[in-house]
Amino acid sequence: MSNRGSYLVTPDILLRAYAAGIFPMAESAEARELRWFDPPIRALIPLDDQFHVSRSLLRTIKKRPFKITLDTAFKETMLGCAEPAPDRETTWINRTIIDLYTKLNRRGHAHSIEARDDEGQLIGGLYGVTLGSAFFGESMFSRKRDASKIVLVYTVALMRACGFTLFDTQFQTDHLARFGTFEVTRANYQHLLAEAIIKQPSKLQAPADWDDLVVLGFADKNNFVAK
Repeated sequence: MSNRGSYLVTPDILLRAYAAGIFPMAESAEARELRWFDPPIRALIPLDDQFHVSRSLLRTIKKRPFKITLDTAFKETMLGCAEPAPDRETTWINRTIIDLYTKLNRRGHAHSIEARDDEGQLIGGLYGVTLGSAFFGESMFSRKRDASKIVLVYTVALMRACGFTLFDTQFQTDHLARFGTFEVTRANYQHLLAEAIIKQPSKLQAPADWDDLVVLGFADKNNFVAK
């Protein structure tokens, strides 16, 4: 379904759309219009022990190669997600999308989890929308090997620690399937969404120690299924 008056979309309308199970995308970075999607099949990232992390990635995480941050570079993370990648020459993130989600971030309904190198440079991250205990993951990017994978693991750990119950990733991909992402029908998704948006988790904020959250408080207690 196309929205030919995309400039009329407001953050409030966007939140109501998410509450109804609908999300927007643009056809390209240059497109002025938004298209609205309500897929018949939805992909979810498990927030329980069905979330998989390979042993090799777990070993990398334990070396603590990156500094993880929350909401320190939201717009920059979106721009990173909009960059061309080997598997895509264009993006669905246009100027309208960036403007709308940046406003949601200012209102506390959109967040970015970032990875930085030793020099503090942004080298990976993801962003998404929160509503109740639901997190709607929008996009991720990586400028160094495993950066986006590591950010995803930290994001799942943060969602669990804060009491989130639904991690929507919209569409299934081979990359996400490795982490145990599974698909549900629209009807099942609507049921899970309705339960999630009425629950109030803890405030989403950076932990005192990101590494303890994952390396000590999560991974070493075998809460990941390492394969």
